Amino acid sequence: MWKYLVGIVVAGCAIGVAVLWFMAGKAPGPVLTFIEPTAVGRVGELVLEIETPGGKLDELEITLDQGTEHIAVASLAAGTATLVTESTDRLILRAPLGRENYEQLREGDATLNARAVRPVLFGYRHAEGTATHQFRVSLRPPIVSVQSQFHYVNHGGTELVVYRVSPAAASTGVRVGEDFYPGFPAAGAGVAGADDSLFVAFFALTWDQDRNTPITVFASDALGNESTATFDKRIFDKEFRASTIDVSDEFLARVVPAILQNSPDFDVADPTNLLGSYLEINREMRRQNDAYIEALAARTSPRILWEGAFKQLINTAVESGFADRREYRHNGEVVDHQTHLGYDLASTSAAPVTSANSGIVVHAGWLGIYGNCVIVDHGMGLMSLYAHLSSIDVADGDAVAKEQMLGRSGATGLAGGDHLHFTMLLNGQAITPVDWWSAQWVEDRVMRKLREAR
Repeated sequence: MWKYLVGIVVAGCAIGVAVLWFMAGKAPGPVLTFIEPTAVGRVGELVLEIETPGGKLDELEITLDQGTEHIAVASLAAGTATLVTESTDRLILRAPLGRENYEQLREGDATLNARAVRPVLFGYRHAEGTATHQFRVSLRPPIVSVQSQFHYVNHGGTELVVYRVSPAAASTGVRVGEDFYPGFPAAGAGVAGADDSLFVAFFALTWDQDRNTPITVFASDALGNESTATFDKRIFDKEFRASTIDVSDEFLARVVPAILQNSPDFDVADPTNLLGSYLEINREMRRQNDAYIEALAARTSPRILWEGAFKQLINTAVESGFADRREYRHNGEVVDHQTHLGYDLASTSAAPVTSANSGIVVHAGWLGIYGNCVIVDHGMGLMSLYAHLSSIDVADGDAVAKEQMLGRSGATGLAGGDHLHFTMLLNGQAITPVDWWSAQWVEDRVMRKLREAR
């Protein structure tokens, strides 16, 4: 009797195992859904959503087919993909997908094929899921053509180029070496009848760039396809002076505690060591301040806000010029080197400081080595900076007219005495103001080109 019962149990277990095995074979595989791409070009991204119980996968492979090309894109074992757990049962796979990654890609349609396998029945069986996705490979960049002529660049100064882009670009402007100067629709520069394909861009060859630095206009689309164009230009060398600054103990005692008091987020190793603190301010705080100034370029207006030549502060004597190379000495010993990126203009104590041209205030307040400082945006990346003020009469966001009072000169920040530190900025890079102070330069280098563009 017991043998009969054992037989029934064994048979039941076998049937149960067979049913489990059969049902496991019917289990659904991972659900695969392509989120991206709709199109790729020079760059692109593959995004695949994977729904699988417990986030478990045994196998995953993605291939790309285009014509006769069969390309392995990603797998669990190899490739450049990243697999991120979004929830218990949901994974997201991302992988770069573009001509930069796969030189075999050609213009035209392409297909992605995905296959994934998950464990079932404690890994004794497996369930498979598949998906396909069609997309477009587009490798034709926008076309760039320069319209303006006669580009003359003073070393450390500015120029303007007028150009056309077709079809529309996601990013366009001028590259000068590693520096980028954005292009803006020409309508914002007052070019009558300008359509959406016409652009203008101010650019600069900064004081620290070699005169042979490559300068090109470029346009790139959302897929990373890019075209460039060169244009006629002539670079004029400028001599930058060298000077020596004596850093006295009296100067250190006056400026260092005041700067640290007004800069609570800036830490120095030993505040009681005035020379050491000064060197940290002159180096690291200067770097931080300049990075902040460069970031302000993102707030520029896409329209020209100024009119005519910029105005040098009246009745001022030039104490220091643009890009002076300074050697700092303390007790006869050289302690630092920096470059002075502006003009120091001296007048009477607490002299009225007025805006060099019309624009919108993008900074009004304390700014480290610059002390009390005002920065005015004049549109299309062009800004002016007024530093070491004793008082400020405007606020961030104020619209100011040419020669409107911004505050009064002073000796705040790293200033040896009452004066105005004035400089011009283009996309956050310091440029010489001399060009912009010249009515002839503004007429010839800017206004002439804008008139011809009409």
